[in-house]
Formats: sequence, C-alpha cells, structure tokens
Amino acid sequence: MSNALPPAQTPARSSDQVLVRSIQVAQPLCWLVRAWHDLTRCGRISLLHGLVIALAGALMLWLGHERFWFLAGAFSGFLLVGPVLATSLYALSRGLERGEKASLATVLATWLNWKNGSIQTWGEAQWRLVQFGVLLALAGTAWVLISAGLITWLADVPITSPLVFVQHVVLAKEGWLFEIWLALGGVLVAPIFASTVITIPLLLDRQVSIGQAIATSWQVIFANPVPMALWAALIMVLTLVGFATALVGLVLLVPLLGHASWHAYRDLLDVSALPERG
Repeated sequence: MSNALPPAQTPARSSDQVLVRSIQVAQPLCWLVRAWHDLTRCGRISLLHGLVIALAGALMLWLGHERFWFLAGAFSGFLLVGPVLATSLYALSRGLERGEKASLATVLATWLNWKNGSIQTWGEAQWRLVQFGVLLALAGTAWVLISAGLITWLADVPITSPLVFVQHVVLAKEGWLFEIWLALGGVLVAPIFASTVITIPLLLDRQVSIGQAIATSWQVIFANPVPMALWAALIMVLTLVGFATALVGLVLLVPLLGHASWHAYRDLLDVSALPERG
C-alpha cells in the first residue's frame, strides 16, 4: 500500500528524525476505507477485538446500572484507553502492509511477546506501552473526579443515574451547568487526544521514548489542525453510534477505528530514519 504524498504536500521535520506530513482535509475518510479493507482481510480476528470490548462494556453496564459515576468513568475510560486496547489491531494492519497473513499469532505476539511457542520476557518497548496506558487511565480517573465534583457542586439534586443526569443537567431549563460541563470536558479531552493520536502506533512500530512519541503526536496536530479535528469528530460519532446500538455496533466499529488509526499513523509520519521495534 503506497503512502506517497501528493505533490502539494510537504513534510515538516519533527523531533529526532521524524517527518510530519501535511494531509488533505478529507484524508480521515480514506483511513476508514483502508480500515474496512483490513477488517475484511483479517475477518474474525479483527471482530474478536470488538466483541471483547462490547462484552466488557456490557459487564460494566450490568455492574453499574445504578451507579452513575461508575458508568461515567467506564465511558470516559473507554475513550481514553481505547488507543491502547487497539494495539494488536495496529499490529495486524502493519502485518498486512508487510505482506504477512493476519493470524492470532500476531495478537499473541503483541500482548504477550509470544515468540517461538512461548511467552518471552518483556523488554523496555512493551513496558512503554503499559506505562502509557496507565497514564491514560489516570487521566480518565482525573476527569471523572473533576466532573463529579463540578456536577455535585452545581446540580440542584444528587445525580445518581443516567436518567437523573439527563433530566437535571442536560435538559435543565435554568443555569449553564451542561454547557460548563461540556466546555470543561473539551478543555481536558483535547490535549489528551493531541497526546495520543499517533502515539501508540509509533510506540508499537519504532524504538522511541514515550516523551518523543507524545511530542510527535502534538506536531501532527499542529501541522494538520483541520483534518485532525475531523478525525476526532469521526471517532466520537462512531463511538457514540457503538454505544447507542446497545454496544452491538462496537463489534464492528472498534476494529474499524483501530485499523484506521494505523493508516492515520502511516500517512501522517515518515519514521523510516528511526530504528524498528522488534
């Protein structure tokens, strides 16, 4: 699959030998098209990722149906930790790009460092992914705590369920609580998106530090603000569709977004000067 740039596009040098490319506004739609091709080639292996996420979501709904803040935390955590959960989808797309056959072995190698029929000792590269996942989980926890504090402080009644939240926050006739809540969420989520948009694929693919990967992710946002805003909107809309379909849609949409994120990484960066991760 070619990642050549149209003549009008000029790479901009980022830190430490990474080149950040400028892309067309509609390029995120191309990522979804390529992702669909990857999904059809990977078949059940890709869909298994979506099924696991959907079942985990159903379990959280069952456990927290009367605990609103638990559900809020679960939803926020899904959005923030999603890039980490999709790591093996990136690996599958990378394998297809290299002419390899999609297989469960790729998934096992990604998560367990499975080689030669056994689990190998994790190296620094694997631990970087774990550390970044922990950082995202902490960010999600912080958002839920801040959100809970804000709404508990300003809401007219205790918010104990999604229905109460909709009635007294979303549809409140007086005050600006919902608007303040959305604005605060945007302020907190935007830098997280900017820090993660290509970070996990880069950590999977090349020998780089977490700091370098995050800095490169920000470079991507600054170089392509409009296309990346469109990409963020597509991720949010498709995720909401997945939740609105009683989580069934996540079976398809999780692998679709995962594969698309790999193609986003490949289009946005030229990392050929960096050493590959084994």
